[in-house]
Amino acid sequence: MKIICIGRNYKQHVEELGNEAPSEPMFFLKPDSSVLTRKHAFYLPEWTNDVHYEVELVIKIRKLGKGIQKKFASRYYSMVGLGIDFTARDVQADLKSKGHPWEKAKGFDGSAVVSHEFLPLNELGGEIQNLKFELKKMKKLYRVEIPLT
Repeated sequence: MKIICIGRNYKQHVEELGNEAPSEPMFFLKPDSSVLTRKHAFYLPEWTNDVHYEVELVIKIRKLGKGIQKKFASRYYSMVGLGIDFTARDVQADLKSKGHPWEKAKGFDGSAVVSHEFLPLNELGGEIQNLKFELKKMKKLYRVEIPLT
């Protein structure tokens, strides 16, 4: 499995963090060990004091491809799910300020929560750009449910 992430692709979030929007997609990877499985609880790493989270659309790629033209991209996926991306912001900021890679801040164990089930895109209207979803943090709720609407 390969977890390919695209950073700085939400304008509001880019502005919130005081970053510049890239002219091309900014890719980073998360290791397999970052996926939080059903069997394990999520723990905040002891080496950070500032963990942020954001809900993400997760696209399941169904076939191999390289150099795919934009007009053919939709042929490579048909199912979507949701995920939560956890980031150790304090560690990330420190590493970025030194010009170092920041995988430690994004790829720690359990930092990627991924849907157990993926839904066919055609059941959701077929248009990936028009999907609406949100993450709600509720008090005293330890089980996270992410409705896909």
